[in-house]
Amino acid sequence: MADVTLQNPTATTFRAGTSDKEIEAAALKAIKRRKQMVLFWQIAILVLTLGLWQIASDQQWIDPFFYASPTAVAERLYDWALNGTTEGSLWYNLGITLEEALIGFFTGSIAGVVIGIGLGRNQMLSDVFSVYIKAINSIPRVVLAPIFIMIMGLGLASKVALAFIMVFFVVFANAFQGVREADRDMIANARILGASDWQVTRTVVIPSAMSWIFASLHVSFGFAIIGAIVGEFVGARFGIGQLISIAKGTFDAAGMFAAIVLVMVVTLAAEYVMTIVENRLAKWRPQQSLDTH
Repeated sequence: MADVTLQNPTATTFRAGTSDKEIEAAALKAIKRRKQMVLFWQIAILVLTLGLWQIASDQQWIDPFFYASPTAVAERLYDWALNGTTEGSLWYNLGITLEEALIGFFTGSIAGVVIGIGLGRNQMLSDVFSVYIKAINSIPRVVLAPIFIMIMGLGLASKVALAFIMVFFVVFANAFQGVREADRDMIANARILGASDWQVTRTVVIPSAMSWIFASLHVSFGFAIIGAIVGEFVGARFGIGQLISIAKGTFDAAGMFAAIVLVMVVTLAAEYVMTIVENRLAKWRPQQSLDTH
């Protein structure tokens, strides 16, 4: 049996004659050890950062009025969770922001995937609309917030519209490129076997583009949150963006950091869920954990 090297920082080489079962057991052990090491360093960096921040605030190396401190941020979060905010329940405000972001995320993702695949498969339509897509994409999306609010008002629609536009172009660009990067030999083989355009798209092109699409979905929920919060920041009655705006107006640094922490936690949770969904829908992909030679 040929030598096998595990793809990890401490690569292990097995001698000829090592059984497949032994190699698999060693590989799983190495993968588990690497995950534990990654988790350890992630927690260590977080603890070190928060510790230095707290010490810098206590020792007046930084001004607590402007930078707050981890304990002050934690106290503000606890107070919001227990007693609510000046704009009502914390969970109500968080729910408003999540509703806006989720609607914008799903509608923007679906539209981006459908239009990206459609234009990627039709060269004529792609050439016709490319100049308009580039022109709209060149506009900084956040500057559209006042326009959407002016047209749609301070309610849900304007925030969803901004979240939609933030998500759409990210997903569209990846779906379009994923279609263009599909294996031409596989497409040709499918056509030789008598597959129709729809069958080629469904069985060859879309699976090929899935990695590109999921890559965009991992970051697009964060953009949806940004769209919702920017819209709330410009004009809204409720939402996390409104809490940040109020904290800014009252020079409440702890409140601003507390709202930012909430956004980070929600976005990381969405990233975790997206990873689980991707792993379930893309089981056909080969594992990249090992590299055999």
